[in-house]
Amino acid sequence: MSRFWLIPLLCISFLAEGFAQLEDKVYKDHIQSVRVFPAGIDDASQLNSPVVSLTGSRPLLLRFDDLAFDPELYSAKLIHCDADWNKSQLRDNDFLSVFNEFNIQDYDYSMNTRIPYIHYRFQVPQVTKSGNYILKVYRGRDESEVAFTKRFMVYEELFTVGAVIVPPSQTSNRRGAQQINTIINYSKGEVMDPASQIKVVLRQNQRWDNSKILQKPTFMNESSKTLRYELFDGKNEFDAGNEFRFVDLRFIRATGVNIANVRVETDVIYADANINVPRPDQVYSQYLDLNGQYFIYTNDRPGGDPEVESEYMLVTFRFKTEENSIPVYMIGSLTQWGKAPEAKLVWDPKLKLYQTTLLLKQGWYDYQFALRGESGFVTESFEGSYFETENEYEVLVYFRNLGSRYDQLVSYINLNPNKRRL
Repeated sequence: MSRFWLIPLLCISFLAEGFAQLEDKVYKDHIQSVRVFPAGIDDASQLNSPVVSLTGSRPLLLRFDDLAFDPELYSAKLIHCDADWNKSQLRDNDFLSVFNEFNIQDYDYSMNTRIPYIHYRFQVPQVTKSGNYILKVYRGRDESEVAFTKRFMVYEELFTVGAVIVPPSQTSNRRGAQQINTIINYSKGEVMDPASQIKVVLRQNQRWDNSKILQKPTFMNESSKTLRYELFDGKNEFDAGNEFRFVDLRFIRATGVNIANVRVETDVIYADANINVPRPDQVYSQYLDLNGQYFIYTNDRPGGDPEVESEYMLVTFRFKTEENSIPVYMIGSLTQWGKAPEAKLVWDPKLKLYQTTLLLKQGWYDYQFALRGESGFVTESFEGSYFETENEYEVLVYFRNLGSRYDQLVSYINLNPNKRRL
């Protein structure tokens, strides 16, 4: 009888190892502030999407903290994925010229912080194939001891793509949605069946949970090798949403914007954000935000290194609204877009509001409140949705050549014509 129990357990283990890790996810509570971004000349580069050119000289950087007194040996491995983020058929030596296991040896101790941590840095190795990749980081050399996984993309300039934000084709959504129309020229590729060989992915504010996949073009011109995706069924529409709420945690000796109070104790720092309320019926107001991202920085130690001198703080967020039978979440990069356990708010019957507490490193953090429905997170009832909202969009074009074992990322553009960033 014990053998019948082993079968489902082995299946669960296989699924967890083979599939559940091919996403952005932190598996250990003591791992914090995980970011992958292209190297830049200033700190603002940490806000950029983890996408680089196959032939470019700009590498990707990994930064993360381990809340510990002593350094740990961490290893990194790259996993090549198809357009749907399943492991591709490529072997390691198909996309790497070196052995696929790397030691993360560059680290520093935090300096005079109440909560000690080790800050790690790692330059992602250069690959030889374009496409989707998972950066898997694990303890020691034991791949079952996964600390976190992060997605990144490498593109090659094979196809030409253009995109524009337009009012939605469906008139009922024109005041609160944004439509992305896309045109592709594939003259440099051997395309026999565009509908099956080409896949277009649209992404809003570096999110994967609400990304759109376009496979069937609305117009195709074989003579000019052109595809148009100007859909009328809403498949290329996004809720425009609202500008993100934010808290300024760059100070501990003073209260930053949208912070009610800061309490500095011997071993830990506490902060309470201002009480938030729903805003679906308010008039749209334009202001600067980070489109759901966060930025590590401290104003308490000017001229220092914010990566090792910033404090970690226990920050409580409160949301005053009626109790709802549908779960209420706080979404943004600070909660891994709703995946972190702390993303789900808890109802306080005494205060008659929702609240949650997060451990956050000093910096600036964007967030919104959402209901968790069957199709994902819905923010409109709490945040409103306005066509004028400034959002960041990405268009990723994947191509599977005839007889190929992997999906190439043959074009990429970042669409943010009205960029307003701190």
